[in-house]
Amino acid sequence: MARNPEIIRRPVTNRYPAQCHRESNMCNLESLTARLCTPLRALLMLLLLAGVAGVVGTTPLYAQEHPLVGSWLINEELSDDPDEAVEAAIIEAGGRVQRKWFGREEKERYRGGPAEQELYDRITYDPILRIDYTEPEFWFGYADGYQRVFHSDGRTRSIGANDHYSSGGEDFSFAAWEGATLIVEARPRDGGFTIETYTLEENNTRLRVELEIRPENFGATIRLVRLYDRQQP
Repeated sequence: MARNPEIIRRPVTNRYPAQCHRESNMCNLESLTARLCTPLRALLMLLLLAGVAGVVGTTPLYAQEHPLVGSWLINEELSDDPDEAVEAAIIEAGGRVQRKWFGREEKERYRGGPAEQELYDRITYDPILRIDYTEPEFWFGYADGYQRVFHSDGRTRSIGANDHYSSGGEDFSFAAWEGATLIVEARPRDGGFTIETYTLEENNTRLRVELEIRPENFGATIRLVRLYDRQQP
Protein backbone atom coordinates (compact mmCIF):
# COMPACT_ATOMS: atom_id res chain seq x y z
CA MET A 1 0.00 0.00 0.00
CA ALA A 2 1.47 3.37 -1.02
CA ARG A 3 2.24 5.96 1.69
CA ASN A 4 1.16 9.53 1.43
CA PRO A 5 4.39 11.51 1.06
CA GLU A 6 2.86 14.52 2.84
CA ILE A 7 2.32 12.43 5.97
CA ILE A 8 5.88 11.16 5.86
CA ARG A 9 7.28 14.71 5.64
CA ARG A 10 5.08 16.07 8.44
CA PRO A 11 7.12 16.76 11.60
CA VAL A 12 6.31 14.46 14.49
CA THR A 13 6.10 17.39 16.94
CA ASN A 14 3.13 18.80 15.12
CA ARG A 15 1.04 15.68 15.61
CA TYR A 16 -0.30 16.96 18.99
CA PRO A 17 -0.03 20.76 18.98
CA ALA A 18 -2.24 21.32 22.01
CA GLN A 19 -0.19 18.94 24.16
CA CYS A 20 3.07 20.54 23.11
CA HIS A 21 1.68 23.98 23.84
CA ARG A 22 0.77 22.88 27.38
CA GLU A 23 4.18 21.32 27.88
CA SER A 24 5.85 24.50 26.68
CA ASN A 25 3.82 26.59 29.12
CA MET A 26 4.72 24.25 31.96
CA CYS A 27 8.39 24.47 31.10
CA ASN A 28 8.22 28.25 30.97
CA LEU A 29 6.41 28.31 34.33
CA GLU A 30 8.98 26.05 35.94
CA SER A 31 11.78 28.20 34.56
CA LEU A 32 10.12 31.38 35.86
CA THR A 33 9.51 29.77 39.27
CA ALA A 34 13.13 28.68 39.47
CA ARG A 35 14.30 32.19 38.62
CA LEU A 36 12.05 33.68 41.30
CA CYS A 37 12.75 31.09 43.98
CA THR A 38 16.52 31.38 43.77
CA PRO A 39 16.71 34.95 45.14
CA LEU A 40 13.93 34.19 47.62
CA ARG A 41 15.82 31.20 48.94
CA ALA A 42 18.94 33.33 49.24
CA LEU A 43 17.03 36.03 51.10
CA LEU A 44 15.48 33.52 53.49
CA MET A 45 18.88 31.97 54.11
CA LEU A 46 20.37 35.38 54.92
CA LEU A 47 17.54 36.15 57.32
CA LEU A 48 17.96 32.77 59.00
CA LEU A 49 21.71 33.24 59.41
CA ALA A 50 21.19 36.75 60.75
CA GLY A 51 18.72 35.43 63.29
CA VAL A 52 21.08 32.71 64.45
CA ALA A 53 23.94 35.19 64.72
CA GLY A 54 21.72 37.49 66.76
CA VAL A 55 20.84 34.73 69.20
CA VAL A 56 24.42 33.56 69.59
CA GLY A 57 26.19 36.93 69.53
CA THR A 58 23.90 39.06 71.69
CA THR A 59 21.95 38.70 74.89
CA PRO A 60 18.27 39.63 74.83
CA LEU A 61 17.44 42.72 76.85
CA TYR A 62 15.35 40.78 79.33
CA ALA A 63 18.27 38.43 80.05
CA GLN A 64 20.93 41.07 80.61
CA GLU A 65 22.25 41.36 84.14
CA HIS A 66 21.97 44.56 86.08
CA PRO A 67 25.44 46.09 86.60
CA LEU A 68 25.02 45.83 90.38
CA VAL A 69 24.98 42.04 90.07
CA GLY A 70 28.25 40.36 90.98
CA SER A 71 30.76 39.78 93.74
CA TRP A 72 32.32 42.81 95.41
CA LEU A 73 35.45 42.95 97.61
CA ILE A 74 36.07 45.79 100.06
CA ASN A 75 38.82 48.25 99.21
CA GLU A 76 40.12 49.02 102.69
CA GLU A 77 42.48 51.76 101.53
CA LEU A 78 39.66 53.83 100.07
CA SER A 79 37.01 52.97 102.65
CA ASP A 80 36.33 54.55 106.02
CA ASP A 81 37.50 52.64 109.07
CA PRO A 82 34.38 51.15 110.70
CA ASP A 83 35.84 51.29 114.22
CA GLU A 84 36.69 54.96 113.85
CA ALA A 85 33.18 55.66 112.54
CA VAL A 86 31.67 53.97 115.61
CA GLU A 87 33.96 55.92 117.94
CA ALA A 88 33.05 59.21 116.24
CA ALA A 89 29.38 58.44 116.93
CA ILE A 90 30.13 57.53 120.55
CA ILE A 91 31.92 60.84 121.05
CA GLU A 92 29.11 62.72 119.29
CA ALA A 93 26.64 61.16 121.71
CA GLY A 94 28.74 62.34 124.66
CA GLY A 95 30.44 59.05 125.43
CA ARG A 96 34.09 58.25 125.99
CA VAL A 97 36.34 56.00 123.95
CA GLN A 98 38.91 53.81 125.66
CA ARG A 99 42.34 53.90 124.01
CA LYS A 100 44.85 51.07 124.04
CA TRP A 101 48.41 51.50 125.27
CA PHE A 102 50.95 52.47 122.61
CA GLY A 103 48.14 52.97 120.11
CA ARG A 104 47.73 49.26 119.52
CA GLU A 105 44.02 48.74 119.04
CA GLU A 106 42.27 45.56 118.04
CA LYS A 107 40.71 45.67 114.59
CA GLU A 108 36.94 45.18 114.37
CA ARG A 109 36.78 45.84 118.11
CA TYR A 110 33.14 46.92 117.94
CA ARG A 111 31.95 43.86 116.11
CA GLY A 112 30.03 41.09 117.82
CA GLY A 113 27.21 42.76 119.71
CA PRO A 114 23.83 41.24 120.49
CA ALA A 115 22.34 38.81 117.95
CA GLU A 116 19.58 41.25 117.07
CA GLN A 117 22.25 43.69 115.82
CA GLU A 118 23.88 41.24 113.39
CA LEU A 119 22.77 43.20 110.34
CA TYR A 120 24.85 46.20 111.47
CA ASP A 121 27.95 44.01 111.70
CA ARG A 122 27.39 42.49 108.27
CA ILE A 123 27.05 45.73 106.33
CA THR A 124 29.84 47.42 108.33
CA TYR A 125 32.54 44.76 108.59
CA ASP A 126 32.05 41.92 106.09
CA PRO A 127 34.68 42.25 103.32
CA ILE A 128 32.65 40.54 100.59
CA LEU A 129 29.22 41.48 99.29
CA ARG A 130 27.42 39.38 96.70
CA ILE A 131 24.47 40.86 94.82
CA ASP A 132 21.88 39.20 92.63
CA TYR A 133 18.86 40.86 91.07
CA THR A 134 15.76 39.56 89.34
CA GLU A 135 13.51 42.55 88.97
CA PRO A 136 12.14 43.64 91.34
CA GLU A 137 13.82 41.32 93.88
CA PHE A 138 17.33 41.87 95.27
CA TRP A 139 19.44 39.28 97.06
CA PHE A 140 22.44 40.41 99.15
CA GLY A 141 24.82 37.73 100.43
CA TYR A 142 27.40 38.12 103.19
CA ALA A 143 29.76 35.85 105.13
CA ASP A 144 28.55 32.78 107.05
CA GLY A 145 25.47 32.41 104.87
CA TYR A 146 23.84 35.62 106.06
CA GLN A 147 21.55 37.01 103.39
CA ARG A 148 18.93 39.64 102.74
CA VAL A 149 16.04 39.53 100.30
CA PHE A 150 14.06 42.66 99.49
CA HIS A 151 12.28 44.42 96.64
CA SER A 152 12.74 47.67 94.74
CA ASP A 153 9.23 48.15 93.38
CA GLY A 154 7.88 50.39 96.11
CA ARG A 155 6.73 47.69 98.52
CA THR A 156 6.74 49.03 102.03
CA ARG A 157 8.10 45.84 103.49
CA SER A 158 9.72 42.63 102.31
CA ILE A 159 10.64 39.73 104.56
CA GLY A 160 14.12 38.40 103.95
CA ALA A 161 15.78 35.03 104.38
CA ASN A 162 17.04 35.85 107.90
CA ASP A 163 13.75 37.11 109.24
CA HIS A 164 12.21 34.56 111.54
CA TYR A 165 13.85 33.77 114.85
CA SER A 166 12.83 31.91 117.95
CA SER A 167 12.42 35.24 119.72
CA GLY A 168 9.79 36.25 117.20
CA GLY A 169 11.76 39.29 116.04
CA GLU A 170 12.37 40.16 112.44
CA ASP A 171 14.93 41.87 110.22
CA PHE A 172 13.47 43.39 107.09
CA SER A 173 14.62 45.69 104.30
CA PHE A 174 13.02 47.60 101.46
CA ALA A 175 14.45 49.63 98.60
CA ALA A 176 13.73 52.19 95.91
CA TRP A 177 15.59 53.66 92.96
CA GLU A 178 16.67 57.28 92.88
CA GLY A 179 18.06 57.61 89.38
CA ALA A 180 20.86 55.06 89.09
CA THR A 181 21.31 54.87 92.88
CA LEU A 182 19.72 52.11 94.93
CA ILE A 183 18.51 53.28 98.35
CA VAL A 184 17.91 50.57 100.93
CA GLU A 185 16.31 51.01 104.32
CA ALA A 186 16.47 48.30 106.94
CA ARG A 187 14.75 47.70 110.24
CA PRO A 188 16.86 45.28 112.31
CA ARG A 189 15.39 43.29 115.16
CA ASP A 190 16.72 45.62 117.83
CA GLY A 191 14.37 48.39 116.69
CA GLY A 192 17.01 50.60 115.06
CA PHE A 193 17.39 51.43 111.39
CA THR A 194 19.86 51.79 108.53
CA ILE A 195 19.86 53.89 105.39
CA GLU A 196 22.14 52.54 102.67
CA THR A 197 22.89 53.99 99.23
CA TYR A 198 24.53 51.91 96.49
CA THR A 199 26.08 53.70 93.52
CA LEU A 200 28.31 52.38 90.74
CA GLU A 201 31.50 54.23 89.82
CA GLU A 202 34.55 53.83 87.60
CA ASN A 203 32.63 52.38 84.64
CA ASN A 204 30.74 49.94 86.90
CA THR A 205 33.93 48.42 88.34
CA ARG A 206 33.55 50.05 91.77
CA LEU A 207 30.62 50.14 94.16
CA ARG A 208 30.21 53.04 96.56
CA VAL A 209 28.13 52.31 99.64
CA GLU A 210 27.17 55.10 102.01
CA LEU A 211 25.84 53.93 105.36
CA GLU A 212 23.85 55.61 108.08
CA ILE A 213 23.39 53.25 111.02
CA ARG A 214 21.38 53.99 114.13
CA PRO A 215 21.07 51.07 116.53
CA GLU A 216 18.33 51.24 119.14
CA ASN A 217 19.39 53.04 122.31
CA PHE A 218 22.47 54.45 120.55
CA GLY A 219 22.96 58.16 121.07
CA ALA A 220 24.12 59.13 117.56
CA THR A 221 24.12 57.93 113.96
CA ILE A 222 27.12 56.00 112.67
CA ARG A 223 28.13 57.27 109.24
CA LEU A 224 30.70 55.75 106.94
CA VAL A 225 31.52 55.10 103.29
CA ARG A 226 32.62 51.73 101.98
CA LEU A 227 34.10 51.19 98.53
CA TYR A 228 34.11 47.79 96.86
CA ASP A 229 35.96 46.53 93.78
CA ARG A 230 34.22 44.19 91.37
CA GLN A 231 35.59 40.65 91.38
CA GLN A 232 35.88 38.75 88.12
CA PRO A 233 33.78 35.57 87.99
